[in-house]
Amino acid sequence: MNVALMVLAATLVGTALSCVISILPALHAYNVLGAFVMGMFALTARGIELAPEVYLPFMVGMIVGWSMLNTIPSILLGAPDESAMFTVLPGQKYLMFGRGYEGTMITGVGGLAGVYFLVFVVGPFAPKVLPPVQEVMRPHMHWILWVIITFILMTEWPKGGNWGPAGWRKFFDAWRSLGAGLLTFFLSGFLGFILLYRSPVSVDVAFQNIMPAFVGLFAVPWCLLNIISGTSVPKQHISESLDIDGDLILRSVGAGGLGGGFAAFFPVVTGGVGGLLAGHATAQRDERVFIMSQGVSKLVYYVGAFMFLFVPGLGITRGGAAWMMRQLYMPRTYYDYYMVLASIAIAGSVAFLLMPPLTRLTIWFIEKTNYRNASVVALAIVLAIVYVMTGWGGMLVMIVATGIGLIPVLFASRRLNCLGILLLPIACNMSGFGQDIAAWLGLI
Repeated sequence: MNVALMVLAATLVGTALSCVISILPALHAYNVLGAFVMGMFALTARGIELAPEVYLPFMVGMIVGWSMLNTIPSILLGAPDESAMFTVLPGQKYLMFGRGYEGTMITGVGGLAGVYFLVFVVGPFAPKVLPPVQEVMRPHMHWILWVIITFILMTEWPKGGNWGPAGWRKFFDAWRSLGAGLLTFFLSGFLGFILLYRSPVSVDVAFQNIMPAFVGLFAVPWCLLNIISGTSVPKQHISESLDIDGDLILRSVGAGGLGGGFAAFFPVVTGGVGGLLAGHATAQRDERVFIMSQGVSKLVYYVGAFMFLFVPGLGITRGGAAWMMRQLYMPRTYYDYYMVLASIAIAGSVAFLLMPPLTRLTIWFIEKTNYRNASVVALAIVLAIVYVMTGWGGMLVMIVATGIGLIPVLFASRRLNCLGILLLPIACNMSGFGQDIAAWLGLI
């Protein structure tokens, strides 16, 4: 088969598969890619080898498609991954005003803009610009990460203590949400140390080690809240056009590209953190810009982290997909780089075209089953996925993580603090005292 046709076919298959993955709440593309890598190892053991022109575009199609289409359950079913948490609240607002379709499509436009940003802005300059930037940044990574952690904790504004007589009652009211945020961060960080040094998840599925924790921290609490509250979703209006223009798109690309690009380039920093930093740095107040920029940030984070593995002369590995790819193949030439860029452009265009029918299908499902039943179905899917992929050990991790993830939901603190599960142990390890803390905790 012609190489170009092979790349095109593999990209389309990966993008099509991402449609199924994306609309199932809490099923991450990395979970499926992990199973795909295991399948590749099994084929290799039997003497069957696939060409890079098959599995590289396939993986790109899955990552790009999932990054864009996962917006649908994040907004309409309220079961986000961490990189979508900022989109959910404004998106839920659109949903409750009968404009869920519009909110989803605005985020999708942001994702498509992120594709253009990566392919036409970052792509041509990355091989010349990023290697020297990486060389300058490398010795300073650990303290920059601690600065980011400090910024996350210090920028949570108290949500109480504004009324009533001065005194301890007002003080404790002000610190109610702040204390819950700090507690969430350090409890999730403690859970991160446990998963890093003594995980209850079987070693046979170690590549899915963090998945049940993320499901418990972000997806399950939202599903439980929807079930308990019994929210009634109004009839959704399918708009024929979107209230956006070129100026809004450019501002969104500026904010989202900055946040997602920083998160993709810097180790451990995720799309949610990148979105927070970009939001503060650019101070965009328009809700449409905010939602669209999160679509840009999410796609640039996931796809950019994978793309950086292929940048000639850079040599960095960021994100789960890139680490899995290193086990299969190490990029060598500009040929690989341009093939990945072409696959990103194709997958992004196809995924955006698939977004309207999939959004309509999800809205039809919600209206036929009502929101509470849809949340029950989403929760059942989440539990089944965790059990099938990680067994009872993963279920135990998910239950513990759910308890931590409910703290910000119940006390109105920032859910971003749940990312202590990654930030705290990795920051300690990068600073050289992670093992000392693990020993003090009795984990080693």
